[in-house]
Amino acid sequence: MSTFATLQDAAAPALSYADRQLFKNGEPHRIIAGAVHYFRIHPEQWQDRIDRLVALGVNTLDTYVAWNFHQPHKDAAPDFTGWKDLARFITLAGDAGLDVIVRPGPYICAEWDNGGFPAWAISNPEMVLRSSDPLFTGAVEEWFAHLLPVIEPLQACHGGPVIAVQIENEYGSYGDDQAYLRWNRQALIDGGISEILFTADGGTDYFLDGGALPDTWATATLGSRGQEADEIWERRRPGEPFFNVEFWNGWFDHWSEDHHTRASVEAAAEATKILDVGGSICLYMAHGGTNFGLGSGANHDGVIQPTVTSYDSDAPIAEDGRLTEKFHAMRAAFHAASGRELTAVPERLQRPAPTLPAATVELTHRTALLDFVRAEHPVSSVKPLSFEQLGLDRGMVHYSAKAVLPSGEGTIKIRGLHDRAYIWVDNVFAGVLSDGTGETGLTVTGAGVPARLEILVENQGRINYGPFFGQGKGILDGVLVNQRYVFHWEQRAIDLDKPLAELLEMAATEATEVAEVADGPALGTGFFHGELDVDEPADSYVALPGFGKGLIWINDFLLGRFWEVGPQITLYLPAPLLKAGINTVTVLELEHGGTHAEFRTEPDLGAVGVTYVEDLG
Repeated sequence: MSTFATLQDAAAPALSYADRQLFKNGEPHRIIAGAVHYFRIHPEQWQDRIDRLVALGVNTLDTYVAWNFHQPHKDAAPDFTGWKDLARFITLAGDAGLDVIVRPGPYICAEWDNGGFPAWAISNPEMVLRSSDPLFTGAVEEWFAHLLPVIEPLQACHGGPVIAVQIENEYGSYGDDQAYLRWNRQALIDGGISEILFTADGGTDYFLDGGALPDTWATATLGSRGQEADEIWERRRPGEPFFNVEFWNGWFDHWSEDHHTRASVEAAAEATKILDVGGSICLYMAHGGTNFGLGSGANHDGVIQPTVTSYDSDAPIAEDGRLTEKFHAMRAAFHAASGRELTAVPERLQRPAPTLPAATVELTHRTALLDFVRAEHPVSSVKPLSFEQLGLDRGMVHYSAKAVLPSGEGTIKIRGLHDRAYIWVDNVFAGVLSDGTGETGLTVTGAGVPARLEILVENQGRINYGPFFGQGKGILDGVLVNQRYVFHWEQRAIDLDKPLAELLEMAATEATEVAEVADGPALGTGFFHGELDVDEPADSYVALPGFGKGLIWINDFLLGRFWEVGPQITLYLPAPLLKAGINTVTVLELEHGGTHAEFRTEPDLGAVGVTYVEDLG
């Protein structure tokens, strides 16, 4: 046995418990934490957001680790540099005086694309996800072999800030494979994790039945009725201190729904109930950040429910770092529970970050959508191929085939459509089908002769929660005209994670497409370009009035998705993404184009509908 191993084995975890009391290094302790995700914050803003978290009055930072953020492609080793420098983020938190809880999953939910999994890692149809199936645990083992050496030296036993590590995530909401949970626990231990381990599940008997382990600290995830959950814990988990590791003090938004908020006074009152029974708490989220690029996931409740680009989540620290009314309400509750005097927040943190002056940028249409997607090299098959069969994680797939449409009206149906399909017949735009409508079909008019059928399927975010987690994208079954299958397809995989320069090289041709809605008006889809002149970089909020649905890049950075259905109107543009001088603005429009982009001085996340429903989620 090495000297290192002897020292490691001898070191006691920083956290321990007895008789429902939590201890840190032998002294009574309570965790008051806030969740902040490094992958949702520009790295030049990490320190600022950590400083604001400290000002909130917490003693601990909590973060997930998103596997697909570090290893989007199978043929490259996981990356832990730059924006992906997890060790630096944890160290910054420790240097600010905070303890750190790490939640490595590998499943994280978090409203993040695919619950944090790279699509390539779980695309084997024989693999049983989140189970003790060796195909699954073998893939996770390879990931942990890279990840755990990053976390291990940052543990408290080595003088670092990491005091706790989570086993899996809300497993009681998904499965009942206790062998898998024990495997996950042992994998962490074998990887050198010697600080306290814990599971996290909903605050009821049902969730504990599936997700808790008898010899491991069980924590709760809930947004209300914390005192009731504490009673369940006292009955089911004798001796264990109650820790609400996800207190939902806000909520996220789906496209086409209302913007969710939760009243500050009510949220703080519920948090106080947990603190009053001696419980520990972690705000989910303390600062939400942004689902930059294609990072947002989706839920499924009968139909696909893609999550918006903003992950503000009505958190105490807003998406742009502003300190909200909820910040001050929670801060007062935390200080009262800790018996600390409520002093003033540092002046520099009270001031909102500088913003750009309001500006309008004209956008010029240069490349039509079909010209762009037709430029990629095709792959041929008899039946349509899925994203996974094409080796594509995020983006779009363009399908084309010759189909004989009946004379008069016929119906195009797509079986197994995931998610949203734009359809053209002989260069004429015919309409849209989406997840849940593929079996209903789209009525078109034919002439009884072969026509060119083109279908562009957009992945709007992979499902991150529930029994449909791991579901594929694209056309998973086939395309029918009435009851007849269409065979012999060409597919073009459009990887929107590629550098913008590569995408624009594909789009270099002049627009020739004649794409019309059935009743005549031009769509105006494809790439639009403009320039923003900046004196000094500062935050801004981008709106695209008149545009329908698509993506926006600032310089060569994919800021995220937009969609006129709302609720989100503006996209947060952090100052570090801008430079003094000319900044390029590039829009890929999928439905109908506008004429300009607006850079505003205030965010607009949409009209508030439902505030907070008890035990939402």
